[in-house]
Amino acid sequence: MPKYLMLKHYRGAPKTVHDVPMSEWTEDEISAHMQFMEDFEERLKESGEFVDSQALSPEGAWVRYDGEGRPPVTDGPFAETKDLIAGWMMIDVDSYERAVELAGELSSEPGAGGKPMGEWLELRPLFMPPPTLSEVGEIVSRERR
Repeated sequence: MPKYLMLKHYRGAPKTVHDVPMSEWTEDEISAHMQFMEDFEERLKESGEFVDSQALSPEGAWVRYDGEGRPPVTDGPFAETKDLIAGWMMIDVDSYERAVELAGELSSEPGAGGKPMGEWLELRPLFMPPPTLSEVGEIVSRERR
């Protein structure tokens, strides 16, 4: 089954349908939003499609290798980028179409005024190498039984 990563961007993605920053939401609106996320995750656990999810802190830094015997180079915390990923959810589904269906449902989470946000989610498949010849042989053998 293919695995997909749904990335939730706080900044950097196209604007949501109801574009009200979370900093302007009431406590009840934030609670309703978080409850929707928890309920969505629970349904995916029950269906066996949930792999993991995490909210991300806005802090962070870019890090890169700088040569043998030298410490890594850092730049940050993300001072020059407009993009901020707020969190992610990984799913394990039967098809791309199912992944799109779930991303669309997650995009309907409530925002300000309880209206569906219409948030854009970045949907990315995990890279899966092609099956080996022995794996293909096993699949063919199972199908012939």
